[in-house]
Amino acid sequence: MLKRLNIYFKEMYPIIPRLALGYMVFLEIYFIVLLNHGVTEFQLGIQEVICGFTVFSFLCWLRIADDFKDYELDCRLFKERPLPSGRVRKKDLAVFVSILIAITLLLNLAFMNNFGFCLFLYTYGSLMAVWFFQKHKIAKSLPLALVTHNPVQMIMNIYIISFTVIKYDIRAFDLTNLMAAFTLYFPALIWEVSRKIRAPKDETEYVTYSKLFGYKKAVAFVFIVTWMDIITNFILVWNLNKLAVLALLINVLWMSWKFLEFSKNPERYRIVEKVERYTYVQETIMILTVAAYLLVGRYFGRAANICVLAPAVIQLFYGTFEDSRLFRGNE
Repeated sequence: MLKRLNIYFKEMYPIIPRLALGYMVFLEIYFIVLLNHGVTEFQLGIQEVICGFTVFSFLCWLRIADDFKDYELDCRLFKERPLPSGRVRKKDLAVFVSILIAITLLLNLAFMNNFGFCLFLYTYGSLMAVWFFQKHKIAKSLPLALVTHNPVQMIMNIYIISFTVIKYDIRAFDLTNLMAAFTLYFPALIWEVSRKIRAPKDETEYVTYSKLFGYKKAVAFVFIVTWMDIITNFILVWNLNKLAVLALLINVLWMSWKFLEFSKNPERYRIVEKVERYTYVQETIMILTVAAYLLVGRYFGRAANICVLAPAVIQLFYGTFEDSRLFRGNE
């Protein structure tokens, strides 16, 4: 069983990178909320460790639940994956995730100040796993699946925010916390839609947004959501570093250009690849903004500004040249 689980996690959910991602998501929201509320003295301890682990644990549960939900479809379209190929059994994953969820809930009950929010998070995730008992309706409708499933990212953000505001006794309802609730929700929505946008020649029996609405309308929707997302980031970093706002603006202008290029020629590249790069740069800027403020901003302001601005500049120039004819060869 352990060997089979190792196969699954190696191919579908690498433990170390995803654990690091869980803590990055937690720390970004945690420090963004605190710094925007003027808190600069931090009480770090076991609760922060558990909160980051809970994010990792929950995302792992979603990954496994998604494989359970799509098992029949994967057996037809993605036979090489660990579960449909038979290299991993459903029982293996069921036993593992049951133990993982039990450990996570016990840790939250014993140490955290927001167990109710944790319970709500896992309840929502569990209802997603069974299509909210409406599989015959939701599974056949891609937009309905998006509406019912995508809010889970915001609920996870609220779990982190609730822990932070309770621990530090700061305002629970204000613009900062509202924007923090959306800060990773929009990127998740953008990626989820973008990965199901294809050029007409690449469409298969797999249902995509481009098949339902046409690739131009699908890209236009993602374009609008991307700008909604970047506005939340502007608000969150405005008081921390003005050059971070400039870096985020450069990054979103680059992504907007890629959306327009794809609308004109959808065979040039897969739009999700550009979205993933944009998101990595965006989150890097957000994390560096917090890190620069905490570690060097007070003493080495100029160096901090350069550190924050660098990812966007690299994105602009590297992305431009990579997509040029020089890099793509003769067409």
